[in-house]
Amino acid sequence: MKNSVWIGLGIGILIPGVLLAVVWYFMHKYAFLAKADLLLIGCIAVNAFFMHYFFKQDKDQLGRGIISATFLWAFIFFFYKINQL
Repeated sequence: MKNSVWIGLGIGILIPGVLLAVVWYFMHKYAFLAKADLLLIGCIAVNAFFMHYFFKQDKDQLGRGIISATFLWAFIFFFYKINQL
């Protein structure tokens, strides 16, 4: 895989995005999961695994892209929580 920040950003957005979509579906389907926002944080935290993996493989640019995507997801989660109040 090419060592590019843009590819890392794509990975960091795509993988948690898919996980978030699945969790969002289950949160709205089952009432007992409606207030389980920790599941959303867990989906974003998956990026830490990928970031660690790519830094171990000396693909620093990919890791930096994933870190950037993690911050984007964190801001999105922050605004979600603010609007929920």
